[in-house]
Amino acid sequence: MSSKGSVVLAYSGGLDTSCILVWLKEQGYDVIAYLANIGQKEDFEEARKKALKLGAKKVFIEDVSREFVEEFIWPAIQSSALYEDRYLLGTSLARPCIARKQVEIAQREGAKYVSHGATGKGNDQVRFELSCYSLAPQIKVIAPWRMPEFYN
Repeated sequence: MSSKGSVVLAYSGGLDTSCILVWLKEQGYDVIAYLANIGQKEDFEEARKKALKLGAKKVFIEDVSREFVEEFIWPAIQSSALYEDRYLLGTSLARPCIARKQVEIAQREGAKYVSHGATGKGNDQVRFELSCYSLAPQIKVIAPWRMPEFYN
């Protein structure tokens, strides 16, 4: 099967994005896995090994924790941004930060696609995709959880 091109997958090393990595590969894409370190405790080296074992052509692990805090968290705190007056927005704010770097990698690597493992639960799909399309409208988003051929 000839390649459909490269796709940069926002990869966590968990079950969902690991299945998506394999599925994208089966669909004919060259998968570039991207792991964002936003400050979480994670074994990034194990995730790198797993992505390569599953068939990723390349793996990028980038520490974006400083820009996450300075450009996303601090402005949210300064504006008293809360959900329902009690929940901090860490996860919500992380998605655009991750997507921004994902788009940068896609542009650098000449990838025509990005992908994520966000399910329909919550608004993470919207956060990823609007961020990607606002930064690089020519890069298409592959959202497997909205594609019946993925989940059936």
